[in-house]
Amino acid sequence: MRKAIAPLLLLIGMTVTAQAQFVSLTAGEVKKLKQAIDTDHQVKRQFEVFEKTARKALAETPGPVALVHSQGLLMGDPVKTASLKAVEDGPKVYALALCSRLYDNRDYLKKAIDYLLAWAKVNKPNGDPIDETKLEEFFTGYDLIRDQISKADRKLIDTWMESIAVAEINSPFARPDKSTAKNNWNSHRIKVIAQVVYAIHADRYRDTVNKLVEQQLVQNLYEDGSSYDFAERDALHYHIYTLEPLLKAMIAVQRGSGKNYYAFVSPTGSSVQRSVQFLLPFVTGVKKHGEFANSKVKFDRDRAANGEKGYVAGHPFEPKNGIIVLSLADHFDPLMVKVVKQVMGDQYLDWQLVLNRVQKAK
Repeated sequence: MRKAIAPLLLLIGMTVTAQAQFVSLTAGEVKKLKQAIDTDHQVKRQFEVFEKTARKALAETPGPVALVHSQGLLMGDPVKTASLKAVEDGPKVYALALCSRLYDNRDYLKKAIDYLLAWAKVNKPNGDPIDETKLEEFFTGYDLIRDQISKADRKLIDTWMESIAVAEINSPFARPDKSTAKNNWNSHRIKVIAQVVYAIHADRYRDTVNKLVEQQLVQNLYEDGSSYDFAERDALHYHIYTLEPLLKAMIAVQRGSGKNYYAFVSPTGSSVQRSVQFLLPFVTGVKKHGEFANSKVKFDRDRAANGEKGYVAGHPFEPKNGIIVLSLADHFDPLMVKVVKQVMGDQYLDWQLVLNRVQKAK
């Protein structure tokens, strides 16, 4: 009798109104993903990483910090080290939430909620998009299980996440006189806002997201497909770093509202699609590029002097580093997967491509 009472009490504390998942996977997509895991060894191999993380996380303790701060700090700085260690809780939340949905496992669900509540009670936003972009997997993991969380706990987590979105909307780094109002920082800012808005169904901010996306296309991307970041840093690394968050924001917008910004052409002739096409020949190896050779940013030189891999001026761009953008673009353009296969060979499949597959499945 006791076994029957516990699930009943849990259900009583939850709302009966389910809302669609726009940032992660709907119930139907979770079902398709489970079928893919069971029947496709490549998909199973991708999933096993999350399953291993979830199992390990069951025996671990959340480690929230009041302030996530790594932006502008060199590797080895104790504040940066502590923050990067703390945000490792994000992948745990996502893995736990994913496994709980796939296998209806209450232990995974409870542990994911424990992590989310721990962070909601401790962490405070600072409006710095490069710091708060690292919370992405808290947003995507929460989106997976939000409808399975009690009303009281959901309110606490929603409030925390909304405070992050509001801090980013009002971020001091978004002032018009700052380069961070139009470079990759702003792309990450838009991603954070969009993922939170669509995860917690804060519909009153949807127009804000759309306006920010459209403005960023004008000021960050150029008609020839290059970007402000590429011009400023002379590095495809940063062209990728601005496209990746923009694409993630656009996926949330497209799934949540139906509006497709991928091929949307701005008044200046720029578009994300053109900027992905700009990257393609460097990913396929048709074109070469020496990274950071003419960067205008002192921090790039500081990182090179600090011995941080990938920031030495003139080192050749690694084509595989662009795969993340192509995998995200595949959500909108199925031709992208052909390029990914060309570059990566038989081991082409990554988790984003898996998600694209189940989200597109009929």
